[in-house]
Amino acid sequence: MFPGASEYGVDLTVEETAVDDLCAVTPDDVDAPPELTFARNVFIPLTTACRYTCTYCTYFDAPGQASLLSLEEVRDICKRGADAGCTEALFTFGDDPDERYTEIHEQLSEWGYDSIHTYLRAACEVALEEGLLPHANPGDQTREQMETVADVNASMGVMLETTAEVDAHAGPRQKEPGQRLRTIQTAGELDVAFTTGILVGIGETWRDRAESLLAIREMHERYDHVQEVIVQPVVDNERWSDGSPALEAMRRVTAMARVALPEEISVQVPPNLAPARELIDCGVDDLGGVSPVTDDHINPDYKWPALRELEEIAASAALPLGERLPVYERFLPDDLRTDAFDGVAADGTVGASGNRNPNADREWISPTIRDALAADDEAGERYRSVLEQSALPL
Repeated sequence: MFPGASEYGVDLTVEETAVDDLCAVTPDDVDAPPELTFARNVFIPLTTACRYTCTYCTYFDAPGQASLLSLEEVRDICKRGADAGCTEALFTFGDDPDERYTEIHEQLSEWGYDSIHTYLRAACEVALEEGLLPHANPGDQTREQMETVADVNASMGVMLETTAEVDAHAGPRQKEPGQRLRTIQTAGELDVAFTTGILVGIGETWRDRAESLLAIREMHERYDHVQEVIVQPVVDNERWSDGSPALEAMRRVTAMARVALPEEISVQVPPNLAPARELIDCGVDDLGGVSPVTDDHINPDYKWPALRELEEIAASAALPLGERLPVYERFLPDDLRTDAFDGVAADGTVGASGNRNPNADREWISPTIRDALAADDEAGERYRSVLEQSALPL
């Protein structure tokens, strides 16, 4: 059912009846959420090199044209983010640059790094020094690569996009669903709080969408590690002119996501790419990371909404809007959670609701991240303030 999954050591199937049931879901089958959240972040495009050449992506640059930020540039972005009250440093780049990117590899070597992942680790350490919690999206990763950076990240992520083989991924270096699934599985094995999602409108069918969402659910049921799932439409840009999915399609697939996923997983839509106002009643409860400082470097033609616009989206749905951290509260150790926490704790402890997760004694937060959250400094106070006011009206 999932192309290439077994090749990458992923044993995953979903029942055909579950696919049929999910394909039958409509927006009438879900309720609006009780609240909306967002994260305040900075985008840090560490490198625009990428081994893939997806036909809808404007982010990657060809060999000889790709950029690589210096740690000084990373520090400057983080400083501006911290000054603007951000809590998250969102590290974005293309998947592990292949051998064609000789300039990138030569620059890394000159700076004393043997891979993009060891360099990412150094960049995450800079972010922590400047008072931001790293959330890295380095694409497909081996276990060794993820282990290299996991302890300096509050959470990590990769978009599954789709479990189907689609023409938009065609070419000699195409994304493989099995490898994407392997990365999500690796995160679960390493106790990494994780963000993933689907990309809608790149040639997948409705059954493909259902299978992708059910694959994410299956992974989460095994490891309890998925914190949010993004439902993102493809959008027109200089490399993609086949259009975006219609509003009714986005409403239906968003409702499918809400039905497919357990309550503890947030369903997110990016408000600069999706018609968020028209999707809240389909189960959306998070508006993702929004930056007051940097552009959306993945989709530069689509500007971030201002905080005022997020407030208007929430007000249109008569919902409170709260800021959150890049790692959800249920992954925090008990002594760092708020007294009001009422969710399913990822470490097995019981929230005020009485819910209990069977996975106990999980180390989701490394000592490095724990120290940052608990620090007696301006950044620590900012993190705790966000936790305390999460989901309260701004």
